[in-house]
Amino acid sequence: MVKKATGYAHGKIILMGEHAVVYNEPAIALPLNNIKMQATVIPDLVLNIECDFYKGLIQTMPELLSSLQTLIFKILNYINKENSTFKIILHSEIPIERGMGSSAAVAVATTRAIFNYFNIELSNETLLNLVNISETIAHKTPSGIDALMTSSNLPYYFIKNKTPIPIQINLNSTLIVADTGITGQTKLAVQNVKSLLTSDAETKNIISKLGNLTLQTQIAMENNESEKLGKYMTLAHQYLKKLNVSNKTLDNLVTCALNNGAYGAKLTGGGLGGCMIVLCKNELASKIEQKLITAGAKKTWHLNLKGAFYDKNNS
Repeated sequence: MVKKATGYAHGKIILMGEHAVVYNEPAIALPLNNIKMQATVIPDLVLNIECDFYKGLIQTMPELLSSLQTLIFKILNYINKENSTFKIILHSEIPIERGMGSSAAVAVATTRAIFNYFNIELSNETLLNLVNISETIAHKTPSGIDALMTSSNLPYYFIKNKTPIPIQINLNSTLIVADTGITGQTKLAVQNVKSLLTSDAETKNIISKLGNLTLQTQIAMENNESEKLGKYMTLAHQYLKKLNVSNKTLDNLVTCALNNGAYGAKLTGGGLGGCMIVLCKNELASKIEQKLITAGAKKTWHLNLKGAFYDKNNS
């Protein structure tokens, strides 16, 4: 046991394929390595936690944090440290309920911090298994992609019920993420698409087209074709609008980005709130971020994609 230990995780976004992935089409997700989640474990006389939503004993955490509470007890049981006492301090840059993997990142960072505190080796398989316990409580039937993406430094191509595949990215451009400030409504958005499938024959075709855009996106990513990728993103947003998963705020931010020189822009994640993403030339990133804030975005982040992803886990 050490006097202080930390564990890290980071955010994630869906680059292409949201909603279509529910119907067995491919999707691509990216880790946001520069948007961090940190858990720190220090000695204490009782088992307690400090975060934005709660400060107190882990045994009496509110229902909102039940998934994290269960995870902590599962970890202590797994490593045979059930009677241990310490304090966990959580600090996150990832906004909640925005499709950026906040709950999974908390679980990843906490698991890593506790294992580090007791100087116990943590395999990636064990990490994902433990985090998925927490994610199952939080999201009922998680795909596992959030746990993977918030703990990995590589982009992944994934299809429902299949093993995700790490992919290469070779883009000399910048990705901007903008938060609408509106809580995402994934369940409602998924229901909207499901309803359309039963009432609109064109919906199935749109889902197929979104899957095809994911395939084209992978090729563009590997061949440094930022302009093509931008066009695919904008087209995907138009398809997602037809699926009734966008809203006025998202549409306005997409239009703002395009009007200011972006290669492309789209919503990301469940939609009806949450975040949107922009692909642009590196030299335009600051200008576009400023324009998005003026247009109503609550916060923005940017990631220079050149050399941003590497085959090494955070620890």
